[in-house]
Amino acid sequence: MTCLLFTSGPVATNSFLVADEEGHALIVDAPPGSFAPTAAAIEERGLQPGALVLTHSHWDHTADLNLFRERYGEELIVYGHPDDEYRLTDPNSYLGFPIDIELPTMKSDRPLVDGNTFTLGGMEFEVIHAPGHTEGSICLHDPERQVIFVGDVLFAGSVGRTDLHGGDHQTLMDSITNRLMPLDDATQVLPGHGPVTTIGEERESNPFVEI
Repeated sequence: MTCLLFTSGPVATNSFLVADEEGHALIVDAPPGSFAPTAAAIEERGLQPGALVLTHSHWDHTADLNLFRERYGEELIVYGHPDDEYRLTDPNSYLGFPIDIELPTMKSDRPLVDGNTFTLGGMEFEVIHAPGHTEGSICLHDPERQVIFVGDVLFAGSVGRTDLHGGDHQTLMDSITNRLMPLDDATQVLPGHGPVTTIGEERESNPFVEI
């Protein structure tokens, strides 16, 4: 499995392009400015993008969604948690702070909820619902390769903010404690902002994580 990280947009949001050996490709999140470099990498490598998974529906993770739809059409299926869908259908009402951006109406195609197994080609992920940053925040966990995409739930040395609409600090901490910290220490954490880390590193040194 190959994983490329792109950082883009006014708040330096991470997105990921994940591909198996046969060229099936998964896009994780669609921040503003992520479309061009991701599409270029897809074309350079001859990949077949079959899915785009939204870890949650804050604008800095969704703004380029429709650009991916326009380029790849019906072959690209968009997945997200139902509890976060309302921000896609009315995105400009939930920007969170003043920013010069006007977003189009968006939607997901299929739901991903806790306990689902998401597969694309030779890739397989467990879906973990981890609310608190938003109501429908989800993580994609590959236990075989010990990798988890966490969106804005957990960061290197920090955790997701909870002061925006739909956020709740205690719910977030419960999600981290009960859903993420039980994972193996070697599990690589690929977050929505900042550097890649591991569960072990965050268990040991993250000042916000209490075990």
